[in-house]
Amino acid sequence: MIIMPFSYTTMARPKKSEHYVNNKDFLAALEQYAIDIERAKERGNPKPQIPRYIGECFLKIANHLSYKPNFVNYMFKDDMICDGIENCVRYIHNFNPEKSKNPFAYFTQIIYYAFLRRIQQEKKQLEIKNKILEKTNFDEVFDSNDLDAMNYSEYNSIKDAVHSKLRN
Repeated sequence: MIIMPFSYTTMARPKKSEHYVNNKDFLAALEQYAIDIERAKERGNPKPQIPRYIGECFLKIANHLSYKPNFVNYMFKDDMICDGIENCVRYIHNFNPEKSKNPFAYFTQIIYYAFLRRIQQEKKQLEIKNKILEKTNFDEVFDSNDLDAMNYSEYNSIKDAVHSKLRN
């Protein structure tokens, strides 16, 4: 039996992972879109529609950002993503390729702050909901007359959970 020496050249190298948004292509698409907007202004036409590629980049950035540990467990993650994309569309004209060649970072920041605003809005709504429950005497909502013995323990656990939330 002949033993061949181990060679690193025979092993397949792992393929370099590609980023989900190519910054150079994204920048080129934004620059072309800015040119299209200028042409439309000169001709007196309305603003052109945002190209599909740019929209896909917004969606990819928002989706990937939503999987970060600080955003992953929210029930309203879809609303956060939609808010992020909406803000990107709203502020696309503010991106200036002469100041920055990194549109990925620019739009990631826009989406990040849109996520934070959505979280704050949802927290305020939850506080309002809890105050309404507290002021309307939520015992009226929990009517125990129709409960049998099996459901009574479940009823009490739900009621205790509501009580503990109201105390906090």
